[in-house]
Amino acid sequence: MSIVALADADASCGRKAYRLGVALRAGLRVPDGFVVTGPAVDPRRIAGQLDRLGSGAVAVRSSGLAEDASTVSFAGQLETVLGARSLDDVLGAVRRCAASPGTERARSYRARLDLGDDGPAAAPVLVQALVEADHAGVLFTRDPRTGGDAVVINASWGLGESVVAGAVTPDEVIVTGPTDVVRLTVGAKQTRLDLRRHGLVRSPVADADRARSCVRPDEVPRLVALGRHAEDLFGPALDIEWAVADDRIWLVQARPITALGGAAPTDDPATTTPVVTGVPSSPGRARGPARLVRSVEDFHRVRPGDILVCRTTDPAWTPLFGLAAAVVTETGGILSHAAIVAREFGIPAVVGVDRAMTALTDGEPVTVDGTIGTVTAGHHR
Repeated sequence: MSIVALADADASCGRKAYRLGVALRAGLRVPDGFVVTGPAVDPRRIAGQLDRLGSGAVAVRSSGLAEDASTVSFAGQLETVLGARSLDDVLGAVRRCAASPGTERARSYRARLDLGDDGPAAAPVLVQALVEADHAGVLFTRDPRTGGDAVVINASWGLGESVVAGAVTPDEVIVTGPTDVVRLTVGAKQTRLDLRRHGLVRSPVADADRARSCVRPDEVPRLVALGRHAEDLFGPALDIEWAVADDRIWLVQARPITALGGAAPTDDPATTTPVVTGVPSSPGRARGPARLVRSVEDFHRVRPGDILVCRTTDPAWTPLFGLAAAVVTETGGILSHAAIVAREFGIPAVVGVDRAMTALTDGEPVTVDGTIGTVTAGHHR
């Protein structure tokens, strides 16, 4: 087992840590940290690194050798532990993240994408100072639905986990054209996740804050500049996670956008009024019975060709993406892990669909159009 300072991270540290190390060396604002490159953990060496980072909480994340590639992201499939403080908590998080390539959801993801089942037994693990964000989110330097030259930003209050996990319907900012035309859609941002003294706390967002954008106008060009700087380092079409604390923008991830391309055509679109609409997040059209899934106890009810309908998903739900013909969620945005995985699996997805669980009936046939963001009743050709 060896420990590598993030500033010195190379390819043996996994793509996530390596790219952040490159960004750090290039002068971008990246939280400091270190990489554990083997599964055996020496508590004394970990303690020394934590002392170097200071007394704050840390984020512990996998940095798998197969992760964050140009065609497969493993988005949400390997472990992340936020807010660890004590040495024992960090040691446990490192072991958990290192072992995450062997979880059922990671194996299911590999199988769906024909990656084989001979992945590494352990992953390098990245430990960084946790940015206690006022607001945070994800930025794509290309529109993942069309491949168009647009910067797409999803943002919410608190830690960025709310956006990447699809736990909220985020604000969406789209910046297009040489004159930076900005289109803003204010999301519901129902809850926020914050680090408190005794750990992570999810709390309701006040009505006034739900109704306003959490990204200030002056932050938009700064976020776009961050994306362009990252493209200079790593090439075009990037998926970036960022966080804002004390008016400073931090880069916390940079990887290629996967499944980037032109939107699938919706030939012979249905003229029926949609039952519900949401954010078009993975293009294409699929037909099948709506299968309302409220918890893991309902997983056994999902059959091949069903339309998965749920409030939100988490990484444990990935095996269902291999069965479902399409995905509909009540929360989430185009840049959430669920939307990314749906695009990689080639199934339509519509997210941020208000009241999908009550408007749709279990077992009734529906048609999902992930290109325009509609769900209509019946099987439309």
